Amino acid sequence: MRPDVNLAEKRRILQLETLYDLALALQAQQAEGELVEELVQRVVAVTDPAAAVAVTRDAYGRPHALSTAGWEGPPPAGEALLEAPLWRELLAEGKPISRTGGTLAGRRYEDLLATPLAYRGVFLGYLALLDKEVRGEPGARFTPDDRRFLDSVAALAGAALDSARQREKLASQRERLAEENKALKGRLATEGRVGERKVVATAPAMRRVLEIVERVAPRGVNVLVRGESGTGKELVAKLLHDLSGREGALIAINCAALPESLLESELFGIEGGVATGVQARPGRFELADRGTLLLDEIGDMQVSLQVKLLRALQEREVVRVGGRRPIPVDVRLVAATHQDLEALVARGQFREDLYYRLKGVEVELPPLRERRQDIPLLLRAFTEEFCRREGIPVPQFRPEALALLLAHDYPGNVRELQNLVEGAVSLAEGEVDGELLRSLLVASPSAETERTDSLDLDSVERRHIVRVLQLTGGNKSEAAKLLGLDRKTLQRKGF
Repeated sequence: MRPDVNLAEKRRILQLETLYDLALALQAQQAEGELVEELVQRVVAVTDPAAAVAVTRDAYGRPHALSTAGWEGPPPAGEALLEAPLWRELLAEGKPISRTGGTLAGRRYEDLLATPLAYRGVFLGYLALLDKEVRGEPGARFTPDDRRFLDSVAALAGAALDSARQREKLASQRERLAEENKALKGRLATEGRVGERKVVATAPAMRRVLEIVERVAPRGVNVLVRGESGTGKELVAKLLHDLSGREGALIAINCAALPESLLESELFGIEGGVATGVQARPGRFELADRGTLLLDEIGDMQVSLQVKLLRALQEREVVRVGGRRPIPVDVRLVAATHQDLEALVARGQFREDLYYRLKGVEVELPPLRERRQDIPLLLRAFTEEFCRREGIPVPQFRPEALALLLAHDYPGNVRELQNLVEGAVSLAEGEVDGELLRSLLVASPSAETERTDSLDLDSVERRHIVRVLQLTGGNKSEAAKLLGLDRKTLQRKGF
């Protein structure tokens, strides 16, 4: 075999091996810049050019990645390479081209071989080789084998570049979705939802509550929800369950509504035959298996029953009334109370060990008077919910009516506001005015506390204006608007 034939065969074998290695390298999950660098280095090792350059562009036609080899002086600018006539020729031809005697980005060449980098008709950039270098062969030219090799390389590189861009796009989407998810989670602090009902929370105190709920909901820790009557303890318990991902149901029981003997069987179940006509039935613990059990008004539970509750929580099993067989249960417990449990513990009316067992995480719900900025949102939510349920038009609340709602102290908290709204909407004829709302507030038990204050008209009016000014942070224009007054009238009244 002639030496030149043997050399050509070795070169073809080297090209095939390089294509194989390049295919493996381009399959690696590299960034586009690293991939272009790998491409240039491997092609140069086989084709022996004096210089080589590869450039890619982004979706807007701007330079994206650039790599050179053997380039004398400073590397060319990506803009210059993409503005060169060579790029336009490659776009027109759509395949490798050869040129003799010219310049590329300021560098002269005698022989040039270039190929577009494309995938499925989308041109991503190009690769150019300048001036073949063969030892002992001055003026050597790129061969047809070089052209075929470069064509094969371009096909591999085009697919690899597209994959790199898809990965980059997916990574960007993941980051964006992660940010959106974070933002959406943050919105839980202002817009939690239980079923079709929003948990309104723009006031800082209530936002902190929902932030805690969001963090602890996926965990199995017991939660103690505290707050005055009507603050929404059961709603928070439902939100905890909805966000927990637990498969079972949310089961609730009011510990103050049942006598001790009946409460025990309701909690732990009862075996059949304990008394005449009694049939076996599961208790709330069993019904809440793999779910959440809400014990409302836990402070009213008798001490003797607290012992059995503590054992159920510690052992994670219950024994039915009249039964002997322990039944394992997987229950996440939420306890709620408006009472001072610490004072009950001090008086021996509540077991200290149970108190700490319940208090895995404590959530304190603020009274409505401490979150007055939520009242307009709650008003709208209750009005729309009630009108939708009753199939009636949504009435308008006049400014003086809204001002009365904003100034009221709500001993009954959110529940009282809901009842007031539903009563006002039921009686309204197209709109809710101040007179209608005053009649409802006077009939409210909470009005009794206000009757102990000075009841002359001027005192009541001034007290009301002061409350509205406090609500608006001293903004007299906003206060006058809520009161249905002109700002000058407010000034004449000494404010």
